Amino acid sequence: MKKDRFMEIVRFCIVGGLSLIVDCGILYGLTDFFGVHYLYSAAISFTASVIFNYWLCVVYVFKGAKKQTPKQATIFIGSSVVGLGLNQICMYFFVEIILLHYMIAKLGATVIVTLWNYVMKRKAISG
Repeated sequence: MKKDRFMEIVRFCIVGGLSLIVDCGILYGLTDFFGVHYLYSAAISFTASVIFNYWLCVVYVFKGAKKQTPKQATIFIGSSVVGLGLNQICMYFFVEIILLHYMIAKLGATVIVTLWNYVMKRKAISG
């Protein structure tokens, strides 16, 4: 693996970790402090973390991302919408079917969505 790609993956993981903190913090706050249903909280927190993640990916993770075409931005945002759908399906499955606590379910959903996000966002940024 080339050093540049390795460092890109390291930066992606750092940004992902920060985005996870934003995601889980909002999810927990909305659900436990404001009584919002976990699926609504998950959608709101995921959306906020995607916006945060997008900004950091453009300025920090992917070199040349500031020069995105409208097509690349559409793929990037479209992959995030699909990621939201995957997140919601995973959250429902892990909480309602597997009977995990919603915060544990969030971690499982995050692993699945992260794999999807890296592949698609890499494709979007690379053109």
